[in-house]
Amino acid sequence: MGIIPIISLVVFITGLSIYLLLTSRGRFLLKSLVTKIKRQGWKFRNNKINYLRSRFSKTITIAAIILAAVIAGNTVSAQVTPPLTSLKSVSVPEPNNLGDFVKDKVAAIKLGKALFWDMQVGSDGQTSCASCHFHAGADNRSKNQISPGLLRINADGTANPDTVFNIGGGPNYQLKPGDFPFHKLSNPNDPKTVVSDRNDVSSSQGVSNAKFVNVKPGSAEDEVKTELDPVFNVGGTNVRRVQPRNTPTVINSVFNFRNFWDGRAQNIFNGVNPFGLRDPNASVVKAEKPNQLKFVKIRLNNSSLASQALGPPLSSFELSADGRTFQEIGDKFGRIDNKKSLSKLPLDNIDNLADTLVGPLLNSVDELTGNLAQIGNTKSINTLLQNVLSLRGTKLPRVLGQKLSTLRPLGKQVVHPQDSVLGADSRYPQPGLKDKTYDQLIKDAFKPEWWKSNQLIQVDAQGRRTFVNNADNSSQTNEYTLLEYNFSLFFGLAIQLYESTLIANDTPFDRFLAGNTTALTSQQQLGKNLFQGKALCIGCHVGSELTAASVSSVAKDGRIKRAPFGAKPPEDNGFFNIGVRPVTDDPGLGGSDPVQNNPLSEARLAQLGKFQLLLGENPPTLTPPLNSSETVTANGAFKAPGLRNVELTAPYFHNGGQATLEQVVDFYNRGGDFGVLPPLNLSPEEKQQLVAFLKGLTDDRVRYEKAPFDHPQLFVPNGHPGNQTSIKDDGTGKATDSFLEIPAVGRNGGGAIQNFLN
Repeated sequence: MGIIPIISLVVFITGLSIYLLLTSRGRFLLKSLVTKIKRQGWKFRNNKINYLRSRFSKTITIAAIILAAVIAGNTVSAQVTPPLTSLKSVSVPEPNNLGDFVKDKVAAIKLGKALFWDMQVGSDGQTSCASCHFHAGADNRSKNQISPGLLRINADGTANPDTVFNIGGGPNYQLKPGDFPFHKLSNPNDPKTVVSDRNDVSSSQGVSNAKFVNVKPGSAEDEVKTELDPVFNVGGTNVRRVQPRNTPTVINSVFNFRNFWDGRAQNIFNGVNPFGLRDPNASVVKAEKPNQLKFVKIRLNNSSLASQALGPPLSSFELSADGRTFQEIGDKFGRIDNKKSLSKLPLDNIDNLADTLVGPLLNSVDELTGNLAQIGNTKSINTLLQNVLSLRGTKLPRVLGQKLSTLRPLGKQVVHPQDSVLGADSRYPQPGLKDKTYDQLIKDAFKPEWWKSNQLIQVDAQGRRTFVNNADNSSQTNEYTLLEYNFSLFFGLAIQLYESTLIANDTPFDRFLAGNTTALTSQQQLGKNLFQGKALCIGCHVGSELTAASVSSVAKDGRIKRAPFGAKPPEDNGFFNIGVRPVTDDPGLGGSDPVQNNPLSEARLAQLGKFQLLLGENPPTLTPPLNSSETVTANGAFKAPGLRNVELTAPYFHNGGQATLEQVVDFYNRGGDFGVLPPLNLSPEEKQQLVAFLKGLTDDRVRYEKAPFDHPQLFVPNGHPGNQTSIKDDGTGKATDSFLEIPAVGRNGGGAIQNFLN
C-alpha cells in the first residue's frame, strides 16, 4: 500500500473514531458495528483482525462501518442530537397567507369536518374521505383490501404491472392473521430463510370502476356508466377497487412537509390539485369586485394537507367515477340546474375536449404504459394505471362544486348532539345538519372575493373560459358560479384546517418528555433507550414529531441533503428506502409527477435545474456542490411516517405487509428484507421492550375517540357478500355491497376501537 492511501486511511479512521466515541449517535453506531462484527464471525488472531481473504477486504470493512452509520441516520450529522420535547411544544404549521382566503377559521373547520365525513361526496353516494381514515385516522378493514402489484416496473423504469392476486387468489378475499407477513421466513431473524414472497399490497377499497356521465344536483349518487374492471372483478362482476399503497393515518399528518407516501402532495397548495407549482396552469378565479372577475394563481405554503385532499375525490380508485371534477362535486351539492351543460354532451365529445386540454398531462402515463400489449386488454390496463394514483380527474374543471348545495350536509349520517365541532348543528336523531347548506358553510368560512359574484364562468366546447353575465342555454357551454368554480380551493383548505385539529400529543411518551417520569413503565423506558440507541429507530424517526419528513426537520436541515459517508449521495430529507420491497415493485419517490413528467425527487429536480421553478425557492447549498450526473437516492424511497398511535394503525409499511408491531420489530432486527439495513441482534427481551415503548406512543383520546377525534356516523364499504370466487351482481355489473356501521361518537368518546384483524 502506498503512502497516500495509508495517510488517507489514517485520517479517515481518526475522524471516524472521534465521531464514534464522542457523539451519542456515534456510540450507538459503534455498538451496532460490534454486533455486526460478531455476527459475521470475524475473529482476532495475534492481536490483529483476521480479515476476509479478498483484495477488497479493507473496502468491505469500511463499507460495513459506513453502512451502519448511513442507515442509523441516513443523513444525520455528527452533532449530538438535542433532547426530545413533547409534541405539545411544536407549533402546528399553517400558511402565512391563510387570512387572504379564510374569514372564519372555526367555520372553516366545521366545513372541513362535514366534507371529510360526508358519504355524499363520493360518486356512489356512499364513500367519503373518512371511509379510508375512520380508524385512528387510518383503516382497519380486512375484506376486499388486497391490491396486486400494479406499480411494478422494469429495471429500466417502464411499467410492468402485476395484476395477479397472490394472496387469496382474487379480490374480495377475507384477510387472515396467517397471511402476514407477506414476505415469510422460517426464521424471522434470518433474512435468508425465505419461505414465500408476495408483492400484493394491503390497502383500502374505494369505488367500483365506472365512467362519469353527469352529476344529478340534489342527488347523492352521480350518474355513471359501469365499465368492466380488468383487475378488480370476480367472474366478470366488478368489485370495489383497492389502492396500490397502504392507507397512512391523517392524525398528526399536518406536521408532514409533503404528503402521500411518495411526497407528491406538495407543500405549496395551488387551489386546484395536489401538484403545487409543478402545474403551471393551475389557477382559480377571484372577484376584484362582484362584477369583475380574473384568473389568479395562488400559493399557500405549509399546505400539503390541502394538496393531498384534492387527490382522492377525483380518483377513480377512491371516491370518483372516472372523469369527474371538483366543479361537478360542487354541482352535486349545489343548486338544481336544468340548463344544458358540458357534462351532458355525448361522452365522446367530453373525452375529446379533455384530451385536447390535457394531452400533455397524461403523456407521461401513456409512455409509462406503452409496453403493456403483452398483458391482454391494454386499453383497460392503461386506463387503470392512469387512475391508480389519482392521475385522472385532474384533467379540467367541468361542473364536484355544483353537486352539494341542495344536499343536506351529512344528510345520510347521524351527527352526535355532543360532537365537538358539529354538535350545535346536529339534527339528532335525524341525519344531517340543520339549517345549513354547503353554500352557506362556504360563505361563513371564506372571504367573499372567492365566492361572491354576479358573473358566471363559462366554459365552451373547446375548453375556453369566459366571464359572462348570463347563461346562454347552449348545449356547447357550461356556466359555473364563482363558488362552484372555486370549490376545490374551499375543499382543500377546509379539509386541511379540520385535519390540523387532529393532533395526538397526549401520549405517555409526551407526558414523560414533559417531566412525568412515571408516564412510561420501566419496560417502556428501556424500549425508549433502544429506540434512540441500539435499535437505530431515531435515524428516520427524529424530532418531537418522530419523523424526518416534518416541516420543522426540513426547515432545520433543508429539503435535500447528503448522506454523511461513502459517496455522500444527495437525497430528499425524510424519505428512505428501508428494503420493505424491491425497488421495482414500487418506485415511490423515484417516480414522476403526472403534470409534466418531472421527478418527484426534489434532489433530482435540483440536478435538472428545475428546483426553483417547480418548488418556489432556491435549492439548498450542498457540500460538495450537487453534480448533475451523480446518483440520487430516490428509487424505492418513501416518506418516514410519524409513529404516534402506531399501535392502532396496522397493517404497516407502504405495502401493508406486516400485521403486528412484533412483525415490524422482527423486520428491523434482521436488517429488512430487500435492502441494506444492518441487523440489530436484539434479544427477545429487547424486542418486547421496543414493542412496549411503541405502545407508549398511543394517545388514549384516539383509542376512545374523544374530542377532537370524535365523529359522525359512517357506513364504510366492507367487501361484498361472498368471497374471491363467488359474488352477487347487483344488476348493474358491480357486486352487491356489505357495509360496516361506525356509530356517531360525541366529544366524550366511546368504547376502545379494535385493532386490525381483532
